Amino acid sequence: MAADDLGDHGRFNDPSLLVMSSLADGPKHGYAMTKDIQRFAGVLLGPGTLYGALARLQHQGLIEALPADDRRRPYRLSDQGAKLLAARLESLQQVVTTGLRRLAGE
Repeated sequence: MAADDLGDHGRFNDPSLLVMSSLADGPKHGYAMTKDIQRFAGVLLGPGTLYGALARLQHQGLIEALPADDRRRPYRLSDQGAKLLAARLESLQQVVTTGLRRLAGE
């Protein structure tokens, strides 16, 4: 069964992790993040969810706002955010590897 066949059960939708993953390859403004997240995760973050996550991440020092470009404000991952993202993704990788191995009966 493919993830697309699972409806919402097949989607990972932690907004903070999705935002940080989107910013991992460079700065983006909100609309660009929304489109990127939809492309790589199949999750459409609404404006309230996106900007709420951005505010929390910025308050925690995990992302930084850059000077506005026209009316759009880009954000980038901070050094602390990059370290946290790497650690969270490695942890998820371990969970995925373990779960798949156990499903395979190993």
